[in-house]
Amino acid sequence: MKRIPVFFVIVILLAALPPQLVADKRGFVNTVVIDPGHGGREPGAVGRRSMEKDIALAISLKLGNYIKENIEGVEVIYTRETDIFVPLHERARIANENKADLFISIHANSAASRIAEGTETFVMGLHRSQANLEVARRENKSILYEDDYLETYDGFDPNSPEANIIFALYQNAYLEQSLQMASFIQSEFRERARRIDRGVKQAGFLVLYNITMPGVLVETGFISNPREEEYLMSETGQAHLASAIFRAFRQYKEEQDALAAARNEYHRPLAYTATQETEDLSVTTDNQTEAIQTDHDRTETDHMTASEVSFRVQFATSSEKRPLDDPVFAGLSGVSFYFHEGLYKYTVGYENTLEAAATIQQEVQKAGFKDAFVVAFKNNERISAAEARRLLQKQRNN
Repeated sequence: MKRIPVFFVIVILLAALPPQLVADKRGFVNTVVIDPGHGGREPGAVGRRSMEKDIALAISLKLGNYIKENIEGVEVIYTRETDIFVPLHERARIANENKADLFISIHANSAASRIAEGTETFVMGLHRSQANLEVARRENKSILYEDDYLETYDGFDPNSPEANIIFALYQNAYLEQSLQMASFIQSEFRERARRIDRGVKQAGFLVLYNITMPGVLVETGFISNPREEEYLMSETGQAHLASAIFRAFRQYKEEQDALAAARNEYHRPLAYTATQETEDLSVTTDNQTEAIQTDHDRTETDHMTASEVSFRVQFATSSEKRPLDDPVFAGLSGVSFYFHEGLYKYTVGYENTLEAAATIQQEVQKAGFKDAFVVAFKNNERISAAEARRLLQKQRNN
């Protein structure tokens, strides 16, 4: 059977899809940031004969070289190329300032059991199990090597289970693309590198939280397993793993580039997905706050005072104001919007707990808005996740 070029397949599928399933942050993948985990005074996981920081750097450099040598026009940027310590927030800054289209963080895993083995790839999101939480807590502990980390990360304590759980509710706005890349990586690990596939997972990682593009954190194997440690230390093992991630990146780029080209052809004025934003999130226009709610929303939240923190689920943005009963919002109730940075941003829900907002988020995603994420407000002004955490903690202490 003759193979149809992937571009034309994607164009046909895109034209057939309902508009709310078309991702907003689609673009040509021209810049990738590769992040070798840990480094310098922060070794990461330690095996019997090796350290995570060295394995991560070796695999990352090989991955970057494969991309440079085989994919024309892609700029490769490393967060580190030598054995130096780079704070987590600095890694995100490097990616954001270079306007990267994809962020890949490379790590090696560790466990109390010496028989644990296999690869797994994480995206920013909710912890689905205690094991996922433990991986995130271990990787987030890198901030303990930074000076003034409590101030830098707005009081976030990597040793606190509650802090990690609350933090994970603020999902990456590029969840769908991140999941796609993660799936490609695990498939290559399983099918080509012949590694045990532990799956694609979600957890709250500080290094992924502040990036403004799709991103994944790759655990290439268990340094605590003597057999896998040997593989991770070997030139052959590192080459196989780097090659697998390279092939996954190439597939991801091909599909994203095709979707970007198709999107240019089938342009729609409304972007039916949430968009990643910076931490400067006051909701103003011409120095006036504009936060619109439906009567339905007001009725449900009469018991809440304006000074309380509230949470909504953002699922779409538009350069043009859309009626709240627009057919494209079918399946959602209580739609409202606010105006921010020149865009109309559409939300549902008006909750006073993160847990309630997370439940609504899952419902919105099931309705087809895959990249929906939780946003926080106070006095009808958008506030950062860090500010919301501080206010919640203050309410608990009073």
